[in-house]
Amino acid sequence: MPQQPLSQVPADATWDWQEVGSCREADPELFFHPQNERGLARLRRDRAAKAVCSQCDVRIECADYAIRAREPYGVWGGLTEEERERVYVRIALAQFPRQRGEGAVAAAAEISEAVSPGAMGVVS
Repeated sequence: MPQQPLSQVPADATWDWQEVGSCREADPELFFHPQNERGLARLRRDRAAKAVCSQCDVRIECADYAIRAREPYGVWGGLTEEERERVYVRIALAQFPRQRGEGAVAAAAEISEAVSPGAMGVVS
């Protein structure tokens, strides 16, 4: 997996929240799709990753980091690559969140929706 360019890692990034993430107990491959994965297989894997994220105490910190770093790969804080890309498109580059917590504020609706019953495939 390619590494993020350092220029995108927020200057105030901390990593202590990762030590207590629910993903620490899960298979890492659950959060990153294999090459050419599409359709139902990808949807199922994304939903399984979101299920782990939905129970995580540091989900907001994780999503905040991913938004601020413009993380291109994987499920972070319950947000898939496509969900984060919609946030990136919506936020003007000049106003892009760089300080801790700003990503969570800028993408609050998306972060909340990411692990909602509808996003998890639960139909009432």
